[in-house]
This record gives sequence, structure tokens and C-alpha cells, in this order.
Amino acid sequence: MKKFHMSSLTTRLEVAFVGALVVGLSLHYHKIVRNEFYGYPQEWFPSVSATIGDRYPERSLFMLFIAITSGPRFALVGLWYLLTARRGKALPKFVAATGIFRTLACGGFTYVTSTDDHDRHDVFMISYIVATLPWTVGCIALSSPNSRAVKHRKRLAAAFFATIIPMVYLYIQHKVHRVPGAYTKYAFCEWSLIILDVAFDAVTVYDFSSLEIAVRDTQGLSNGSAGTSPCPIQYRDRFTSWERGFIVDEANYPSV
Repeated sequence: MKKFHMSSLTTRLEVAFVGALVVGLSLHYHKIVRNEFYGYPQEWFPSVSATIGDRYPERSLFMLFIAITSGPRFALVGLWYLLTARRGKALPKFVAATGIFRTLACGGFTYVTSTDDHDRHDVFMISYIVATLPWTVGCIALSSPNSRAVKHRKRLAAAFFATIIPMVYLYIQHKVHRVPGAYTKYAFCEWSLIILDVAFDAVTVYDFSSLEIAVRDTQGLSNGSAGTSPCPIQYRDRFTSWERGFIVDEANYPSV
């Protein structure tokens, strides 16, 4: 029996960001905390962009784990659509399209780093944040009103958008007024958005707990000969474990 946990998506994202941060602080601390105006000690904590895009090997580590999470992220969007889609309702389709766009934008600011092209990197990151608004509101609107998930979503969404306000203010203080230390405070807001965003998507574990996907071999192809296999294989995914069961066709086994 092979077990699979939906939390693995969250774990991989945590490894991607936290792993890059730990490696960056260990190997290139003074370099990644420096910005165009100040360095250490005025600035003493790196931004997300500096952590994931400026130096090797933290950049490669981040890219690797983001690539690993891309499949589960697309799967999350698709399964959420299947769970919420209703005939004649356009909102589930819009939310799904927004989710796909967010995932592509995430790939954009991941693989076009601030060192490679600062402007395009910012465009992808801003696009991701902007697309998070309809994704968040849409997911809340499509959630069951009495579910435990919607309560967590509302709290996380409120915290996410509340964090954007001081983040924008601190960025202006850094970029326009060149206030020492403002970028470090901005970096904390940026990292907070990452944590809240990952937590928001992780809440879907409550919604998917009752969803089952079954893939069945109805022709015996898994045994090498179509139509003659006595043991077709059935896979079930309840998002907490994989179950592999062998279904024996009694018609192929005459009683002795």
C-alpha cells in the first residue's frame, strides 16, 4: 500500500521557500540582504526575490521544488473545479481559469528571476498577487457556508489582504524615500504573504477529504493481456492514502 497525503503539496512549497532561505542566509547572507541603496546592518533580512533569484545554489533548490509542486498545483485547481462545478454556473470556470493563471504567473517569477530581468520578474509577481484576489474571493464564494474550511479561508484571506497595505507603504518608503531598514520590514510582509497564500490553498484538504477518484483497469491490460486478466487493479485516492486492491473475477476461477 502506498500512502499519499495532500499536505505533501504544502510540504514541498515549504521546502522550496524555507530551504532557499536557509541556504541563502547560510552562504550569502550579506549579499542577499543588500539592495540598491543599503546593505547590512541597515538591511538585515532578505526579500523573497533576493532569496530565490539572486544566488546559486538557493535559486536552483527553489526552482527544483517549485517544478515538483507544479503538478499538484494544477491538480488542486482542476479538482476544486470538479468539486464546485454546477450546470449553468460561470463562477467555477472563472475561478479555475484564475487558478491556472496564478500557477503560470508563479512559474514566471520563479524562472524569470530579479537578476535576469527585474521588470518582468516584478510583472509576474504583481500579476500573481492581483490574481489572488479573484481566486480567494471565488474560493470563499464556492465554499459550503457551514464548512470548517470556509472559516479558515475567510481568516487567512483577511490577513493576506491586510498585509498588502503595509507592504505597499514600506516599498514606497524604500524605493521613493530611501528610508534605511524599510526594505527589511517590506521583506517580512512579503514572506508573510507567502505563508498565508500557502495556508489558504492547504485548507482544501477539508474539502477533498470526502472526494474519491478511482482508476480501474477494466480490460486486464495491467496483466499484459486484455480481457483475460483475473486481477484487474483498482486505485483509489481519498487524498489521505492510496489503496491498491485486487478484484478477483470469480467467473475466471471455477470452483473445485
